[in-house]
Amino acid sequence: MRSAIALLITMMFVMLISVGIGYGLTQVKEASQTVEEEDLLYESSMVLGDLLTMLQSSSRLIQLSDENATDQLYQFLQSSNFLPLSLGNEKVIISFSSARKKININSINKTNEPLFLAYFNRYHIENNYVDILKESMQDSQENNNTHNVTSGLFEENPTLFREYIASKKQLDIINNYYLNEYDNRNLEKIPFDELFRYGPYNEEALDLNYVTVSVWELITGATKERATQLFDQEGSYRSLSDLGLTPKESENIAKFKTTFFAPFLAVKVKIIRDVKSINIYFKYDIKLKKGYDFVYEV
Repeated sequence: MRSAIALLITMMFVMLISVGIGYGLTQVKEASQTVEEEDLLYESSMVLGDLLTMLQSSSRLIQLSDENATDQLYQFLQSSNFLPLSLGNEKVIISFSSARKKININSINKTNEPLFLAYFNRYHIENNYVDILKESMQDSQENNNTHNVTSGLFEENPTLFREYIASKKQLDIINNYYLNEYDNRNLEKIPFDELFRYGPYNEEALDLNYVTVSVWELITGATKERATQLFDQEGSYRSLSDLGLTPKESENIAKFKTTFFAPFLAVKVKIIRDVKSINIYFKYDIKLKKGYDFVYEV
């Protein structure tokens, strides 16, 4: 009996040691992962600092601040949409695009709302979806005096930011609410990544030399085929007459602020180390030599 009790105590002691060792190894692994992530974040800040310095001192970019540099800006963006680099243990991929090729989702107002409604209607999305979007951008809608509908969005998501739609993640929450409330799976067919950008709306003009097919569809009210025709001539527009719009398309596009030269870059930096990576997104004002709207994704 004594030997059996001694054996049981020994087994329990071994089990406790095994559990302790396992827990300790888990803590060490988690700690090492945390250190690695912190090291990667530190490395990303160094890469970002160096990149901003290069952008600010680049003679090529300085030339792009000239109002007559439309061709040069197009050539730069065409040659800079994928730039892979190797920095020691890290791989860095940098890409540039126009920061004005998508519509700010918070730009919905009384004048252009019918075009937003028409675009979503083509995908068989009811008007109440736009009402929910407007409810989520109360600052903009108070200024435009267009918001008069209340859904249960903020009852289900009481901590959701409600001054404007600030990010794709916030839109995803809004979209999930709509899908659950109305069970309209057609919303999943909308190419949101090709259509919208986010953040406070400050009357930024769309650069018609770079807007996407989806944006052409929305701002002209045209078919996708017609929008593709307009997109295929990107980089070649200098005035509205170059677009060859119909009277109706001209009337629609006049409801948005547009330009043919906007020296603002959308920059994406992806840093990869082994199986870990970090994405950095920001905008860059070529004229002011200033980066803004920085977003980190680990």
